[in-house]
Amino acid sequence: MEINQTRSFLLLGFTEDPDLQPLFFGLFLSLYLVTFAGNLAIILAIISDPHLHTPMYFFLSNLSFVDIGFTSTTIPKMLWNIQTQSKVITYESCITQIFFFFVFGCLDNLILSVMAYDRFVAICHPLHYMVIMNPWVCGLLALGSWSLSVTGSLLETLTVLRLSFCMNMKIPHFFCDLLEVLKLTCSDTLINNIVVYFVVIVLGVFPLFGIFFSYSQIFSSILRIPSARGKYKAFSTCGSHLFVVSLFYGTGLGVYLSSAVTSSSRTSLVASVMYTTVTPMLNPFIYSLRNRDMKGALGRLLRRAPSLNNGLL
Repeated sequence: MEINQTRSFLLLGFTEDPDLQPLFFGLFLSLYLVTFAGNLAIILAIISDPHLHTPMYFFLSNLSFVDIGFTSTTIPKMLWNIQTQSKVITYESCITQIFFFFVFGCLDNLILSVMAYDRFVAICHPLHYMVIMNPWVCGLLALGSWSLSVTGSLLETLTVLRLSFCMNMKIPHFFCDLLEVLKLTCSDTLINNIVVYFVVIVLGVFPLFGIFFSYSQIFSSILRIPSARGKYKAFSTCGSHLFVVSLFYGTGLGVYLSSAVTSSSRTSLVASVMYTTVTPMLNPFIYSLRNRDMKGALGRLLRRAPSLNNGLL
């Protein structure tokens, strides 16, 4: 079997029809700008408002930063390829994309699980909340999430470096998806598959079980609240997070189920747009529209924006 000695792949993207390329460029540029601006606004609002310097908003700012990184790993390269009418991505760029995709993907899982734990402590142990979720613990949870994500991503990436690739270097995706890259190799992928399953279990399944456990305790505590108003108030503090968790894991699970059911890469390509692009775009809206404190902070940030611009000018 011939082995390709070149150092590049071809990202086939969504379509090869040149008439549709401007449509996809405009669509994904809009999605990316909304995602970037929305999540950046969340971060700036939390930093600028002392009332939001709490564990819940600290982790929300981390999630917004991760969402910016997640979309920035894939969308700019796709936009560049459409604009330059090129499908090429170098081997080094592909490996880098895989690394950061796993870093931010694993971080999403871990930050969401930490946020679930934060809500568990707030609702189930409200009198001890500030003692348990002190700044040291919050910093440690954030640092631990970053460390685990980088470690897991390094394992995934380093095992790819040992592979040789066949002459077919076409990836039927808009980014270097690891599962699609592994299909192109001429080498034995047993080690890679073991590492993939290991990382998915440790940094995907375990955090999900942690979320399930936290919410089982939360719902149990809410049901013990005697008044309907008290139940609504308690549930409203975690409703946004629960919706984001359902959206992220639901779309991510949809990608892998569609890959297992059908051999068509196009099906998983369309499904992957949901968790790589749409979910990070929706997160700022989900967390701000039903949150009075966040809406107030964003309003104050927007009112201050013109004066800041005048000061810079």
